[in-house]
Amino acid sequence: MSLVLYGHPLASFCHKVLIALYENATSFENRLIDLSDETSRADLFRFWPIGKMPLLRDEARDSTIPETTIIIEYLDHYYPGPVRLLPLEIDRALQVRLWDRFFDQYVQVPMQTLVSHRRRPEGTADEIEMAACKATLTTAYAMIEKQLGESPWITGEAFTMADCAAAPALFYAETLVPFSQEQPKLGAYYDRLLARPSFARALEEARPYFKFYPYQDRLPARFRDAAE
Repeated sequence: MSLVLYGHPLASFCHKVLIALYENATSFENRLIDLSDETSRADLFRFWPIGKMPLLRDEARDSTIPETTIIIEYLDHYYPGPVRLLPLEIDRALQVRLWDRFFDQYVQVPMQTLVSHRRRPEGTADEIEMAACKATLTTAYAMIEKQLGESPWITGEAFTMADCAAAPALFYAETLVPFSQEQPKLGAYYDRLLARPSFARALEEARPYFKFYPYQDRLPARFRDAAE
């Protein structure tokens, strides 16, 4: 198989790329990497010494593609399907790229920082940094609420790369800083993302691993049941 995705089912950034692949039924090998296993680590590090996941390897083109946004743009160009995830028209494409980066930088990053503090030994969490991350998420939620307007997806009527970024970011972030009742559009958007078949499939594959998520008790009910 030409395409090999190196990743882990619990990782939110891996979900982002899986959504893009599943949206267009793109054929690929999903290779699980266990960073605690030396052989598994070496399989990833030989292509990308930084060691970050996901990583896409295209054997047909002898290409190694890191970073989620670049991976999705690569797929959209070299392996296009019925769902175009990045518009051809430049102004629309820039909006998609903007909101893709927004979800990565202002939802994913603070979310992951908060989770990493939970994993620290008791008494060593940085309370100031955690408060700043929660404030960033609160601000991001308000901006998303405003951006959505009457549109079903974050940049308009079409599901795009930005929505691929939004789904896993919001899935985990909501367990840390729940959405406000004053954000009905955000809540409805989140529900649409959960119902999207591509994301639902990624979550179903992650189901056996949710028991390792430190905030598993805050996951949606059907995933809490799986984690117990």
